[in-house]
Amino acid sequence: MIEVPVRNVQGAVVGTIALDASVWGIEPHRAVLHQAVVAQLANARAGTAKTLTRGEVSGGGRKPWRQKGTGRARQGSIRAPHWRGGGVVFGPTGRVYRQALPRKMRRLAMRSALSSKVAANELVVVDKLTLPEPRTKEMVRVLSNLGVGQNALVVLETRDEGVRRAAANLPRVRVVTVGGMNLLDVLKYNYLVVSQGAVDQITRTLKVEPKVATGEAA
Repeated sequence: MIEVPVRNVQGAVVGTIALDASVWGIEPHRAVLHQAVVAQLANARAGTAKTLTRGEVSGGGRKPWRQKGTGRARQGSIRAPHWRGGGVVFGPTGRVYRQALPRKMRRLAMRSALSSKVAANELVVVDKLTLPEPRTKEMVRVLSNLGVGQNALVVLETRDEGVRRAAANLPRVRVVTVGGMNLLDVLKYNYLVVSQGAVDQITRTLKVEPKVATGEAA
């Protein structure tokens, strides 16, 4: 187990919490972490770039002039690629960039990212993140009390519309629930501010259950 302090919104330490070492204290697996980041970035690509070939542009259904006797080069269609308004040769036609990643690898990558935050002292656990009113200055005050500045990913156990609205005007602060947390956000922001209830949810989701031996010894 890993002991980290629990703070309130005033920044005072009000207790400690024991973090499961199998989730928050592993040696980061850099290869899996890299593969998961590449997969998430690839899955975010739309892949909708599309150009029209000569068979898809309108017009050009007949030969513009006869084959011989005009003194001009022979042409079969005014929608050939070398004509203005013609089709595009070897242009993008749309593709799927999606990369599949096994669930075990996704969870290992997330555990690696969380463990790196703990190792770098960039994890801040809050007993309960509440604001007296949903205003940006209140959110800035709380983040300042916690010592994270204005660059943090805030993870709550349940959706809090007041906290979300208070952080909406801070470009380097993002508020999500446990279900909305993703790997890129964990790595992108300097600090990870997690409510105590969210820590328990994350641990239950990512905890590696010990294997139970089956069968009898010979």
